[in-house]
This record gives sequence, structure tokens and C-alpha cells, in this order.
Amino acid sequence: MVAADAPKEWARYWQYAELPDLDLLRARYVRHTFPRHSHEGYVFGTISQGIEDVGLPGGTVHAGPGTVVMINPEVPHTARAGVPEGWVYATLYPSAQVINDIAADLTTLRGTVGFAETSAADPRAARMITEVHRAAEEGNALAADSVLRVMVAGLLDRHGSLLPTRALHSAGARDAARARAVLEERMDRPPTLETLAAELGTRPFALLRAFRKQYGMPPHTWLTDARVRRARRMLDAGTAPAEAATAVGFTDQPHLNRHFTRIVGVPPGAYQRERARTYKTGATPSP
Repeated sequence: MVAADAPKEWARYWQYAELPDLDLLRARYVRHTFPRHSHEGYVFGTISQGIEDVGLPGGTVHAGPGTVVMINPEVPHTARAGVPEGWVYATLYPSAQVINDIAADLTTLRGTVGFAETSAADPRAARMITEVHRAAEEGNALAADSVLRVMVAGLLDRHGSLLPTRALHSAGARDAARARAVLEERMDRPPTLETLAAELGTRPFALLRAFRKQYGMPPHTWLTDARVRRARRMLDAGTAPAEAATAVGFTDQPHLNRHFTRIVGVPPGAYQRERARTYKTGATPSP
């Protein structure tokens, strides 16, 4: 049971109009937990108070102040409070294009870059993450862009590597990729696992194991994450949350609200309001 004087949760997920390929999140979470999900781009987060437990394929990272968490694209992970008072953090979500452009400009790495470590005690990079947030909130595009690039270049220099290409050598991996394509195409009315396996000429449990091995989560978990991703793109384009919910296969808007909030960290209405404010007025959120 949470004490009456427990810290209140708050979150702001937004985008600075001058840096359209970068999403920003500042938040305090206490009871909120992020289910297993992944991102199309990169994640750089730092904690200013408390502890965040980040569940990654290699184990759980207990991230505290001064730690920088680095998550590569499409890496499944979870997050929750590591202490009763929760955690306060700032996170940057740059696109894959942004990171690879910085790598090509400032490092000798060529190809799709990533990070060999999932976390590092790096107070300087941690401060720079918060500086990017501060500059964006103040409307200082030159500072936000400059600090982001210097921070990423430093992390690449200390922790960067080339990501291996995921090849579909085995029959199971090919079946998993085909299953993913089917789920993307029929997101609003997906087949059962048994029907999907039959369509692909395999067995349900074999497909389940192959999909989990290939994508780090079972098909139904992956589908929920994919639905939220597509809903985000629709909200960015101005689609009403209720319409987006049914278009991606959720039963109604409350169903979207629940999963969207758990995965993104803010409700879809709040997410869309910040987006509209950024795109239409160029304004930045007040602190």
C-alpha cells in the first residue's frame, strides 16, 4: 500500500519543434511500471533521484543518479521503481537516423551503430542529457542540438560499436519474420496463434518459441507494442484517440489509454496535446 505522503507521479512527453527527430520525457514514477516493449530509435536516460530498475535481455540494470542507460533500437525492455520512493529521470529518444548521422560525422564507425553496454556511470553524459532538456524547454535550439551531438559522440567514443545484422538463417527465424508481417498487416483483426501457425505451415508452440527468440517477446506482447506505435503515429497526424484506438485494433479508447499510458508513460490525450502545441505554435512546454 502506498503511503499518503508518497511522492506524486508526473510526466511530460514532448517534442521540440526545432529537433523533430528527438522525443523528450521528464517524469517521476512511483507505482508506474513499463511492460516489455521496444523503440524504433535509441534511448538515453539518466536518473536524478531514486532508482530505476530496467529489465533488459542481459539482466536488470539498477540505475541511480549519475548513471546513463543506453538502449539500442528494437531491444525489448521493462522498467519499474527500484526503491519505494520511485525515480525521477530525463530521457532522450533520438531517431536511428540522428545517431547514425552523428556517428558518420564524428566517429570512425560506419554502418548501424549501437552501444555495447546498457548502462554506465557517466556523470558528464548524465548532465548533458538534462542540459538538452533545459535548452529545449528554453527554446534554445543551437544549444540543444550542440549538446546532444557532443553527448552522443562521447557515448559512441566510450561505448559505441557496430550492431550486427540480424540474419534469418533458421526456419524458425523466417517463420517469426513472416508472422510479424502478418500481424502488422492485420493488426486490427489478428489471427489466433493456432491460425497464424497453420497459415505459415508450422505449429503454435514452435512459432511462439521462434517469435520470442527473434523479437524478445511473444507475439501478443509484440502486437500490443506495435499497436501503440501505430497509434502514436496517428495521434501525431491529428487523429482523435478514439478513432486511433479502433483503427489499430483496440476495443475502445479506454483500452488504448491503458496500454498507451503503460508503454509511453503518458495518456494519449496528453501526448497529443503536447504534439499539437509543438507543431502548431512552435511553443515549448512550461517547466
